[in-house]
Amino acid sequence: MFSRTAIITAACGLALIAGPVGAQTGTTMTGTGPGVAAAAETVKVTATITAIDPATRAVTLKGPQGGEVTVIAGDAVKNFAQMKVGDQVTAEYIEALTVELKKGGKAVVARTEQAVTGSAKPGQMPAGAVGTQVTVVANVVAVDPATQKVTLKGPKQTVSLKVKDPAQFKLIAVGDQVEATYTQAMALAVTPAAAAKK
Repeated sequence: MFSRTAIITAACGLALIAGPVGAQTGTTMTGTGPGVAAAAETVKVTATITAIDPATRAVTLKGPQGGEVTVIAGDAVKNFAQMKVGDQVTAEYIEALTVELKKGGKAVVARTEQAVTGSAKPGQMPAGAVGTQVTVVANVVAVDPATQKVTLKGPKQTVSLKVKDPAQFKLIAVGDQVEATYTQAMALAVTPAAAAKK
């Protein structure tokens, strides 16, 4: 079981050893529809455990480019004893943003945040996930056809944004609302060396 702090620490370590081109896989997706725009990016990195110090709970990871980093698996890592040299540690990071126009919206202008965590059960290989989703609802208070800018008044601030797509801009009117949802998640899993080679 990993805590949010343990997952973030391990992910930072994996990012350091992976380097800018060390990510094994990475995908970016974008999409639009009438009144909707979305983008998402996923990065997956795998490293091999090369050393474990049970006394200090230090775990040394070797990335796909050969770089090594040592991270401390804090007390929140409940299944520490399950890890062995040669095991694979995989980290997957996902980030997404969706913006949706709500015609004549009646929702409360607000910012909400949800956090989610999950972990392996006792006796299983260490694994965990953390995620955060932030949703902001804002009112459209001005539309400027000359500059193709829309002014949004949210719960804490007012911003003006340029809408580059003329077809999308034409859909927006004063009194509409915009709902933006930002999602960020990280998952870590340890795979035994024997299973990783199959």
